Amino acid sequence: MASRINTNFTLIPNQKLRRSNRQTSCCSKTLGSGFQPISTFGNFKALPLEIFQIILKYLSVKDISMLSMVSKTVSQHIINYISTSSGSKRLLLQDFHNLELPDRRQDSAILEHYRSLGLLFKRCTLLLPTKERLKYIHKILTEVSCFKFNGCAAPMQCLGLTCYGMFLQTLTAGWDELECHRVYNFLCELTNLCRKMQMAVCSKPGSARKLELRIRLFCRNVLLDHWTHRSDSAFWLTRILKPWPMVNQARLLYIIFGPISPQDGQVVWQKMIEEPTDEFSLKGLADAIKLLYDASTEEWTADDVISLVDELSVVPREWLLENNARLLMLSGNNICFTFMASKAVNGRTIELARLIVFLALVCEKELYCMDWTVKMMQKVCKVFSTPVERNNFLQNVANAFACVIMEMLQSIMSAQTHAVSASHVHEFLMSQPSASQLKKPLACQGSAMSGRL
Repeated sequence: MASRINTNFTLIPNQKLRRSNRQTSCCSKTLGSGFQPISTFGNFKALPLEIFQIILKYLSVKDISMLSMVSKTVSQHIINYISTSSGSKRLLLQDFHNLELPDRRQDSAILEHYRSLGLLFKRCTLLLPTKERLKYIHKILTEVSCFKFNGCAAPMQCLGLTCYGMFLQTLTAGWDELECHRVYNFLCELTNLCRKMQMAVCSKPGSARKLELRIRLFCRNVLLDHWTHRSDSAFWLTRILKPWPMVNQARLLYIIFGPISPQDGQVVWQKMIEEPTDEFSLKGLADAIKLLYDASTEEWTADDVISLVDELSVVPREWLLENNARLLMLSGNNICFTFMASKAVNGRTIELARLIVFLALVCEKELYCMDWTVKMMQKVCKVFSTPVERNNFLQNVANAFACVIMEMLQSIMSAQTHAVSASHVHEFLMSQPSASQLKKPLACQGSAMSGRL
């Protein structure tokens, strides 16, 4: 039986292949025997390396970063240019302390320069592994002393760490979490950051003020403040806090976002304990708490954040309740209610009742609508499972209001008594012949008065 030809596939005629060979041969003859494939260096291949580097001097940083994407060879030549003394001097601007220009135009110009420089390094090191990229970048940036943890003698007047943070943000934008983990670990190893944090959180608050200031500036300016997406900021803040126990997390959060002295920028530890504070002093802490609470990650649960807020309210000692209430209000309705509901569930009704009173007090002081406090209290009432628990809570709120009113009356009466006593002291001084003769009796009288008050 005759065999059938399989028509399920198509045979390519040999003649077509031979025609293709002839065409290739013809093309080769037309181009000449000296024809070679085009170099990846393009038309720059005819230029000496020195001329190529001179051309780079006339290009902006953005143009150089675009040029680095032409080919691997061009990118390598640009890397070599950056490593030269002339390239490094031109690209690594170090005018971080020049505040002469008005409207801080100098600040925005140098920040934009380092944003472009981050893009240049991102592109020209694209083909390197993350570890090698970081090593190369560190080798280049280590020449700038203000980029180091303790490199600048006047960190409060320096833009160095801010420019470094802008560079780092542009470099790592779009990297996956594993690579960003490596970046954070590399920075910690480079600066010994974990060791410095341990010293700060294990020391008595305020005993290492300069170290606290350096940690705050490095974390804020380099790792946290330049991100436009909240998820990125939450990632880096999580890297800073999560390795530590809850009590140390609260201390670190206060160091990084707590109130500072306007004179020297150092952390003020007694502000929450000694007197009612303003919203500006608490805004940084409230924003950080909201950032962690809203983070769509398994690393932070609502219970974790509420525990952190609870721990924060006793750093370095128990806060005034008015400051605690103001922080909760700034943190938003969800965090405020969850915090209060946690106290209700755990049977801490007396603390909860006093907190309700100070929420009302803050509303009155800041001219907020008192209806907010009423609605928050109504939501908390629904947390109690039985009418007996609910009535007990309401009674505690009434008692707390009565106690706070009595405390205010006593403070007003004490102030009036102090004013009367002060006038008596003034009359006594005016009636005496000589101040030198009265130095000892006045001191005795003053101590007696303070004892009565």
